[in-house]
Amino acid sequence: MPAVSSDVVRFDVYTLDLQRCSLRRGEEQIELRPKAFDVLRYFVENSGRVIGKEELIKAVWPGVFVTDDALVQCVRDVRHALSDEARRIIETVPRRGYLFTPEPAGGSPSSHAPMRSAEKIEFCRTKDGVKLAMAATGQGLPLVRLPTWFNHLEYDWHVQFRSALYRFLADRCRLIRYDARGNGLSDKYVPEISFATFEHDLEAVVDALRLQRYALLGISQGAPIAIAHAVRYPERVSKLVLNGGFALGSNKRSSTRDQETAQAQLTLMRHGWGDEHSAYLRTFSMLYFPSASAEELKAAAELQRMAMTGETAVRLRLACADIDVADLLPKVSAPTLILHSRHDNAVPFEEGRRLASGIANARFVALESENHVPMPDEPAWPTFIGEIEAFLRD
Repeated sequence: MPAVSSDVVRFDVYTLDLQRCSLRRGEEQIELRPKAFDVLRYFVENSGRVIGKEELIKAVWPGVFVTDDALVQCVRDVRHALSDEARRIIETVPRRGYLFTPEPAGGSPSSHAPMRSAEKIEFCRTKDGVKLAMAATGQGLPLVRLPTWFNHLEYDWHVQFRSALYRFLADRCRLIRYDARGNGLSDKYVPEISFATFEHDLEAVVDALRLQRYALLGISQGAPIAIAHAVRYPERVSKLVLNGGFALGSNKRSSTRDQETAQAQLTLMRHGWGDEHSAYLRTFSMLYFPSASAEELKAAAELQRMAMTGETAVRLRLACADIDVADLLPKVSAPTLILHSRHDNAVPFEEGRRLASGIANARFVALESENHVPMPDEPAWPTFIGEIEAFLRD
């Protein structure tokens, strides 16, 4: 429970001064909008019990009609202020409300501090001499998170909807990430980018880390890479977790709509890559994360800019468009969990079904979301992380 002294409340590594309406982490002052502060105050005063949304709205906006969106944004602001993207302090209780459960004052700050400080970045080389950056954090079952098509080992932690997932996973297993060729801290300018080199990159990483048995997390094009690796090394891959994945790239699908959408994405990338003020970037990002806030889109733009050049992005997209692992699906023997957002605009929901119907005994979970990967402040998030946690634990 929080420690209360007069109008000062202390919990975890934070101090909430109710008289001065201030929040501090040690000596650092943390800015909060007035209504977000009022939400945090109510959480603190009602610590340890589930607080319904209607109750919270009446307490913070007495006599005023506001939508759920206003409350959700305030809760999001509070979580960001408390570095609580993994929802350890403020838990969303599905269909009931929120539960505020902080560590006692003086508790270890490490559980909420950015885990990137504990990561050690190392480098390895692929068969064709490309230098790759890799990092690991956490303990337990090795889980290799394959890259999507723009990554940066260090800056990924600054993007809320990525760091929330990483924190969650690193608390439950040994999370291993790496920057693919052309990305982040790996070699930026490389002679070849193809599905074969995607496979070589993964092989180089697991061999360099001397992993004998490990699970794979494949998001987007990471899914077909994980599938191909699991078929090639069935004795090494213990489990597959696939989200927003596909067996056929856009050029291999019969859908004219998918092919036209892919061409439109290439145009948007060529004209707006890494520019937060670009209308092209906003349109492009909305395909993947329609519910992202302006702040989150800004962070995504900065990640794009730091991860790789627009030219490399186009090369990667073209390589992904030609992927075809449909014939490998029946050969997958590892237990597989497949998650796919029902209203995903980036990769059609039917592609998730294709994976599930082709891989024997795969568990398929439809996520009620429009985002390519569920975001921490939407209802699909608890289902998303809950399914992953249960699957990895079994």
